[in-house]
Amino acid sequence: MALTSASDSSDGFLPESEVRFIHGKPVGPPSRATLMVKHIGQLVTMRGPAPRIGPALNDLGILENAGIAVAGDRILAIGPSDEVEGRVPVAPQCELIDAQGGLVTPGFVDSHTHPVFNMTREKEFELRLQGKSYMDIAGAEGGIRASVRDLRASGEETLRSELRKRLDRMLSLGTTTVEAKSGYGLSTRSELMSLETIRYWNERHPIEIIPTFLGAHEVPDEFRSNREEYIKILIEEMIPEVAKQNLARFCDVFCEEGVFTVEETGRILEAAGKYGLRFKLHADELKSSGGAELAVKLGAVSADHLIAVSKPGIKALSSSNTVATLLPGTSYSLGLGKYAPARDLISKGGIVALATDCNPGSNYSESMAMMVSLGCLHYRMSPAEALSAATVNGAVALGLAGERGQLEEGRHADFVVWDAKDYREIPYHYGVNLVTNVVKSGKLVVSDKE
Repeated sequence: MALTSASDSSDGFLPESEVRFIHGKPVGPPSRATLMVKHIGQLVTMRGPAPRIGPALNDLGILENAGIAVAGDRILAIGPSDEVEGRVPVAPQCELIDAQGGLVTPGFVDSHTHPVFNMTREKEFELRLQGKSYMDIAGAEGGIRASVRDLRASGEETLRSELRKRLDRMLSLGTTTVEAKSGYGLSTRSELMSLETIRYWNERHPIEIIPTFLGAHEVPDEFRSNREEYIKILIEEMIPEVAKQNLARFCDVFCEEGVFTVEETGRILEAAGKYGLRFKLHADELKSSGGAELAVKLGAVSADHLIAVSKPGIKALSSSNTVATLLPGTSYSLGLGKYAPARDLISKGGIVALATDCNPGSNYSESMAMMVSLGCLHYRMSPAEALSAATVNGAVALGLAGERGQLEEGRHADFVVWDAKDYREIPYHYGVNLVTNVVKSGKLVVSDKE
């Protein structure tokens, strides 16, 4: 499998404004297909409302024996394979993918990651196996602060190189849109450098990156005895500069006992809101702190982790538009033996998304397919529920409802071709990469052709 370098040329098809097949019927002058996929055995479209809630999580909008025609970065037509091939004009040098009866799904939307770091922390993994807890390790100069010390000593080129590797891996595993947080700098200079590294690859890499400022990931070593001074720097220096340079779409805070309190989290996010940043929260990961309730109160786009969320927190989330972003890989990697209450959230009407939490400490994995499998095995989600949570609801968790995670005429052409016949094979056949092709914004960016 190889990552490909797609051309930016739009030669051979009419302007996007003239493209339209609505529900299979041409409207206006027909555009010419620049990419076509034929002989799809099972096509998961996720067409319909976003977000998916309750029983709707099982509605995948499946089409059989299907084809997709793409013009530019948009889907031009979806329908029976022979019909799509027969009715859509084809541009010169149109790219053709033969799915050979395989599965096609929307690209994964990974809505919670921490991918900007250099040092890995495999020694902490071993310490946890020996009985040390996450907080024990953090208190002994490990954890987030160890990553901070290393990142501050790393150069920009090193961070770019390491981030590129992770983005390549994510893309090869079927993720086409990813949220990326800062948070291992914890100084104005290093946080800006982290966000600039994200911006650098967002302008150059096929994967689409949604940047989040997480300066409130931890209190750094130099402010352990004066945390209020660090909060002041966050509010008066970091957030204004991040906003001035337009480096982030969201502001996140690790609202957790021993990190930032509910009151501190509220102050930091209130300041971020004044600069136009939307809110996310690390909430109730290890202990119930009221983070979920705060997220709902503030109108946060998502509350993430929720392993220890309280019953009032579940109730609040289930009657709100705040997405409950669940990270099963973190419980798995930390060996907690405890998982977020996905079934309660779903049954009560909450919006549930799945994400990797890819990071060097608590879950070093770029595989959304593995998260889908863990969602089935440990959250007791059905394969359809887990796939919905990893695509259409992941998009909602990034403020991209109706823009990503679904395949319909007129939408972005972000999809994955799998070496599988049925969507249930994704969680069932775990630990391997079943992706054969990835199309992002209408371009073939991963191919099984070497």
